[in-house]
Amino acid sequence: MDEYIIRNSADVAKGAAWLAKVEPQFSKALGQLGPLPLRLREDGFEALLSAIVSQQISVAAARGVWAKLEAAGATEADAILELSLEELREIGLSRQKAGYGKALAEHRIDFAALRCQRSETVVLALTEVKGIGIWTAEIYCMFSLGRADVFAAGDLALQESARILFGLPERPKEKELRQMAEAWSPWRAVAARLLFTYYHLIKDREGMT
Repeated sequence: MDEYIIRNSADVAKGAAWLAKVEPQFSKALGQLGPLPLRLREDGFEALLSAIVSQQISVAAARGVWAKLEAAGATEADAILELSLEELREIGLSRQKAGYGKALAEHRIDFAALRCQRSETVVLALTEVKGIGIWTAEIYCMFSLGRADVFAAGDLALQESARILFGLPERPKEKELRQMAEAWSPWRAVAARLLFTYYHLIKDREGMT
C-alpha cells in the first residue's frame, strides 16, 4: 500500500499548506481557522460500532447512547453477540441499529488486516456489512486509519460547508462534491478536516447572531 497516512498534527499542517497553495478559498478559510484538528481515533470494532450509533442522531444523543453501552459492557463484539435485540434496545439502540451492531459483530472483520489494505478495498470490505454504508466506511478510513486522500462526500456538513465557502447557489450533491474534491488530492482528508472545522465556525457565528 502506497497511500499517505496521517499520523500527527504535522501531517495535517503539511496537507493544509498544500491545499492553501492550490485553492485560494482554502487559504482564506485557514486564515480564520488556524491549525486544523488531528481528529484521529482508534480503529477496530468499537470505532465502527460508534459510527453506527451516531448515524442520523445528534452528537449529544450519540454520546448518551454510547455511555449506556459502555456502562452495560456492550461495546465489544462478543458482548454484542451475547445480548438479544430487545436487550440492546433497552440499553438505548433502535431496533435497526441493534441489528446493525449484531451484523457487525457476526462479520468478524480482521481490523488489523485492513490497516495494510488500500482505502478502496477497505471501503468495499466494510460496506459488505449490513448497516455500514459508504459514508461510514470513508469516515473510518479518514479518522481511524488516517488515510490522507479519502473524502466522505456524502456528509451533509461537508456539503453545506463547501456551499458556503465556495459561494455555491445550492448545497452540492455527493457526486458533485466528490468531483470537486478530486482537485484536492492527495490531501482530500485534510480538506475534509478544513471543511468540518469551517462548518462549525460558521454555525457558531450564526448562534451568536
